[in-house]
Amino acid sequence: MKNHYFPTAMGLYLNYLVHGMGVILMSLNMASLEQQWQTNAAGVSVVISSLGIGRLSVLFCAGLLSDRFGRRPFIILGMLCYMTFFFGILTTHNIIIAYTFGVLAGMANSFLDAGTYPSLMEAFPSSPSTANILIKAFVSGGQFLLPLIISLLVWAELWFGWSFIVAAAIMLINGLFLLRCSFPPHPGRRVAPITPAHERPLTEKHRCAFIDLASYTLYGYISMATFYLISQWLAQYGQFVAGMSYTLSIKLLSIYTCGSLLCVFITAPLVRKTVRSTTLLMLYTFVSFVALLTVCLHPTVYVVIVFAFVIGFSSAGGVVQIGLTLMAARFPYAKGKATGIYYSAGSIATFTIPLVTAHLAQRSIADIMWFDTGIAAVGFLLALFIGYRSRLETKRQLLISPLAE
Repeated sequence: MKNHYFPTAMGLYLNYLVHGMGVILMSLNMASLEQQWQTNAAGVSVVISSLGIGRLSVLFCAGLLSDRFGRRPFIILGMLCYMTFFFGILTTHNIIIAYTFGVLAGMANSFLDAGTYPSLMEAFPSSPSTANILIKAFVSGGQFLLPLIISLLVWAELWFGWSFIVAAAIMLINGLFLLRCSFPPHPGRRVAPITPAHERPLTEKHRCAFIDLASYTLYGYISMATFYLISQWLAQYGQFVAGMSYTLSIKLLSIYTCGSLLCVFITAPLVRKTVRSTTLLMLYTFVSFVALLTVCLHPTVYVVIVFAFVIGFSSAGGVVQIGLTLMAARFPYAKGKATGIYYSAGSIATFTIPLVTAHLAQRSIADIMWFDTGIAAVGFLLALFIGYRSRLETKRQLLISPLAE
């Protein structure tokens, strides 16, 4: 995958190592932030929720603008917003101001997504799925490193804020590096070609685009909902449904993360060399559905342990990124817009799914997993439809090519 833009790609990936730290920094430093802001755990949780609001507020617009003005400005803007968040959280003693900085961190995530995903697809046009899937590995790497850094600070009895400063320092150095890197050319503003009337029934461009837009947007919602629900409720399901001890149940998330990382390293070479991305999309979504159905029917300790690994592999190991890559391929002149729409749908899932699960949790946590099984079933049907549409598009291009010649 090495080419002229490889150094740029490494800088982009390093941003997501820091992003992986950023999304859990406040939760892992919750006790210290409670004292600094003179609030309780619920207050810190409210500030943490502001990241989702910030992300959703600008993601679509950022994607549109990155198609017009280029990727680099939005990547740099995202990095500046993140550094402001890191230092702002440490200096404020007011929870309202902290909430504002949290919104800024969510916006930073959107700016990075709007610039990074299209840049990687444009830098590596022969292996865009591989390039995007590797983002997931760096996010997981940051989430693996941060607890070690915080544990070291606690052991050395140092100020908790050093964890924020380390993240900001990495981002600052990487920003100076990216300013010197070259970025691939982006499509820019293009005028759609005028198609003769007698050719329009053959291409069916507008009808195809609308169907694909709807299916990929819905898949963005479903795929995010599937693994987000698991990440929030897996430990509670193991403890209260499968009868696991508390210490064992919280280890399920570590097993889940191991599954997602293994999937990244297996999927990345597969989509680059041998296997179609649509095939993996259908396979992983089907595995998620089967795994969820199995754990709902047989909620025993050993089944839940195996399930944690399998569901991490199939639902959190890059299938979201594969869906985005396929969507962007159908809209090659609007990759930023496609990224904005796709991840906006995923962000909506992170808001709406907790509302449903909060109601279900009052009855039974087992019902939450059955709900996720239903979501996964819909996701599998959507994946089949996306695969079918992809095959139709391939055949259509084969028919059009000879006519163009």
